[in-house]
Amino acid sequence: MTTATTPTTATDAYRGATAEAIRHHYDVSNDFYALWLDDSLTYTCALWDDSTTGLAGVPETLESAQARKLDYLIEGARAAGARRVLDVGCGWGSLLKRLTGIYGVEHAVGLTLSDSQAELVRGAALPGAEVRVENWRDHHPEEGYDAIVSIGAFEHFATTGLSRAERIAAYREFFERCHAWLPPRGRIALQTNVKGNNTVMDKATVRELMFIIDTIFPESEIPALSEVVESSEKLFDVVSLRNDPDHYARTCAEWLRRLRENRASAVRVAGEETVRNYEKYLGASVRHFENRHLGLSRIILEKGR
Repeated sequence: MTTATTPTTATDAYRGATAEAIRHHYDVSNDFYALWLDDSLTYTCALWDDSTTGLAGVPETLESAQARKLDYLIEGARAAGARRVLDVGCGWGSLLKRLTGIYGVEHAVGLTLSDSQAELVRGAALPGAEVRVENWRDHHPEEGYDAIVSIGAFEHFATTGLSRAERIAAYREFFERCHAWLPPRGRIALQTNVKGNNTVMDKATVRELMFIIDTIFPESEIPALSEVVESSEKLFDVVSLRNDPDHYARTCAEWLRRLRENRASAVRVAGEETVRNYEKYLGASVRHFENRHLGLSRIILEKGR
């Protein structure tokens, strides 16, 4: 276990999405998200495996695919049985619950900027879990962590309009913090959307992608995979990396199906305009992952000695 320290090379100003921008999305309504996410309220790409289909030919459920994703990242970070684990961007607490309830983690700390998410996690009263409405940049733990997991938060660490060099500097500050908090050979399990390698886009595609950023995820920027790797260099080694755009296309398609199935209830909770915007965003996301305009990276990183 390390003694937590704050790196001295931090940039003067935070360059990621503001708390207001995060709340614009995640504070729509807990009840709204519960209508179309899985039972654990895991709002990130699942990890599908149809080889698990039983003799009856029943397809895998979203719930089982989300649990597999959490397990993959927990095991990649070597967080099982750890004393202290940090979850950066903890959402509605599905990882915290799995860490403390199944994997024997003594103390799991989750960071979110969403008051609605924090309220729900605290209401669950998960033994051994703590949630803080706090930016990772403002997080100053008294001691370090054995492992760190961050799922679907990295996209918010650099705001729209920054240059590549500015984005890398913002991401590097995150990795410097994690490096200071982890012991030698400590690991980060990171899952993030990345820019795809298919750069051939018509005007309609560009408009759809801009709609997702401007309307659904304001002030956020999807990184290039090379930016993630470059910003972690000399701090962490890449242990493993997989790109799963088809998994996210399938996840978004399932979310969209569930939203449409519960559309009337969703409109009552969040309003017609919000539901229509989410239908557009999820449908567009399916196409952009299928067409490789977007990718989904799961990266295991390890600190040196």
